[in-house]
Amino acid sequence: MGNIKVISFDVEGTLVMPDFSQAVWYGGIPSLYAKKNGIGFEEARSMVGKEYQDVGDQRREWYDIKYWFQRFQLGDYREVLEDHKHKVSCYADVTQALSSLGKDYTLIVASGSGREFLPYLLAEIEVYFARTFSSVSDYDQLKSPAFYLKVCQEMDIVPDELAHIGDSWQFDFLAPKEAGIKAFHLDRRKEPKDERSLTSLIDLEARLPGRR
Repeated sequence: MGNIKVISFDVEGTLVMPDFSQAVWYGGIPSLYAKKNGIGFEEARSMVGKEYQDVGDQRREWYDIKYWFQRFQLGDYREVLEDHKHKVSCYADVTQALSSLGKDYTLIVASGSGREFLPYLLAEIEVYFARTFSSVSDYDQLKSPAFYLKVCQEMDIVPDELAHIGDSWQFDFLAPKEAGIKAFHLDRRKEPKDERSLTSLIDLEARLPGRR
């Protein structure tokens, strides 16, 4: 294992709490759907939720707000993001971890969220990151091993010079690991389900192999 030069972070569930996205997907969009179709909010939320489930989170469309606004014929998506931006909040350990890790490593974002969301999600912490990558918007795919290899190529590093951390076992641990990247699973529960999981971003520094 070579020395890690770059650390990439997932965003939602890792750096930022899910409140903003949940409010957009399950509040704002159903409200617009209800108004457009002349039905109650709860009925609209149920119908919209069923549409989400029909697509499923293993397809890139699940994460694409433009796709859903077109599918539901809701017009411009930007207003719903603006209306809920007050819901964005970072986890308590984020600023401390990024400040410390940024002294020794180049920090980037490798997210499955669409680029439409990232300016809102990263508004308070974007100063820490050299680059941001969206698998859905930039490469039209989910966070696969191929996506992580493209990130390495863009950063001009080999896979064993990148570490990645995120809260999805599939997309943030198994996928980058398959690409030869040092992967860390973040499980913020006090007793994570797997010994390979970290419970805080503060724990990451001690687990990194070597220092630059």
